[in-house]
Amino acid sequence: MEGLLSVLLALLSLWFTVAFLMIVLPSVFGVSLGISELYIKILVKTLEWATRRIQKGIQKQRTEAQKTPSSNVIIQRDHTTMEEAIAGLRRGDFELSDAFYYCKKGVEAIVEDEVTQRFTSEELVSWNLLTRTNVNFQYISLRLTVVWGIGVFVRYCLLLPLRVTLATIGILSMIVTTTLVGKLPNSETKNWLSDLAHLTCSRILVRALSGTIYYHNKENKPQKGGICVANHTSPIDVVILTNDGCYAMVGQAHGGLMGVIQRATVKACPHVWFERSEMKDRHLVTKRLREHVADKNKLPILIFPEGTCINNTSVMMFKKGSFEIGGTIYPVAIKYDPQFGDAFWNSSKYGIVSYLLRIMTSWAIVCHVWYLPPMTREEGEDAVHFANRVKSAIARQGGLTELSWDGGLKRAKVKESYKEEEQKNYSKMIIGNGSSTRGSTAVD
Repeated sequence: MEGLLSVLLALLSLWFTVAFLMIVLPSVFGVSLGISELYIKILVKTLEWATRRIQKGIQKQRTEAQKTPSSNVIIQRDHTTMEEAIAGLRRGDFELSDAFYYCKKGVEAIVEDEVTQRFTSEELVSWNLLTRTNVNFQYISLRLTVVWGIGVFVRYCLLLPLRVTLATIGILSMIVTTTLVGKLPNSETKNWLSDLAHLTCSRILVRALSGTIYYHNKENKPQKGGICVANHTSPIDVVILTNDGCYAMVGQAHGGLMGVIQRATVKACPHVWFERSEMKDRHLVTKRLREHVADKNKLPILIFPEGTCINNTSVMMFKKGSFEIGGTIYPVAIKYDPQFGDAFWNSSKYGIVSYLLRIMTSWAIVCHVWYLPPMTREEGEDAVHFANRVKSAIARQGGLTELSWDGGLKRAKVKESYKEEEQKNYSKMIIGNGSSTRGSTAVD
């Protein structure tokens, strides 16, 4: 028994030694040995082969459907305006048939609306050999099934233990180093050590995800004293961005493992965590953000104005609060490649630990990050229009669908103001048509 225990300890020691020398140590110096790049190349070839096998094993009409990008679209919407649609139904100032327009839109929303589908996993063009992305799996060929089985063994028996090891090292290092740095007095040395700790731990965590990240237009990277805003898909968005630079983060305070990390990191860096349900904290956040932006020597603030995670297909409404502070806005577009794994966090369905387990049993995390040119508020422009302008720039660069809906609808009902706005629009249209009709009658 003692001999078996010594062998297990020796293997465990060898495991951690290899992980430290091959992954952790290069992360400290920001060096890549090219292992992830080689793994991604092999994975791409494998998935391309699997796609060809699937296309050969299905019917011709299914094959043609897979050649074009698919989506969760169930119905074909008519994008005409309310005035155009009702104009084709009405004959006078008011007709009961006007209700048909709202009935039609209501049925469309019940069958398929633009909001709730943004909070479910993105549908893939072709299967990526993950069972979770192919609910309606059907047998194709023995060869493909064998490759899928080998993939399960590789992901769960080889990659998962390695990734858990690296994630444990990265998270513990983050908690310990930031706690120790936080005990130092405020100085340039403390800031330098804090930046080093965040960068090193982020690099380790990226490797724990088998992450391959492509950063574009680095000349537009956020500068000190500015505000970095980005679309939000997952908690690992923070790791993706801090892998290439340091930020002072602003966001909702969490419990559990995420809360432990937040409480540790705030000791070394002036992050701002707040309770979303407390209005008093929001005023405090705004005040602290203004003070932060006023100091051009402080790290750029990282904010996700959507306020919730969206499924990597769209950008939803940006909260205007981030754009009322002033200062320079540095937009960043983040787009994950769903072929290798689903990065979207459905927080209402999965806890942070179960979500990370799903991420670590995926093939990899491949992501593109675009740094957009800095933007400032124009003269006479209000915060809402400025936020929409920034959102449009991010959506265009990332190839994302731009939506005006509030991401808060993920957990809340539609605001009464939205209903009232539709009622006002209809009233204005009725009044306008009525006056024009009476005018034409008088002329006759």
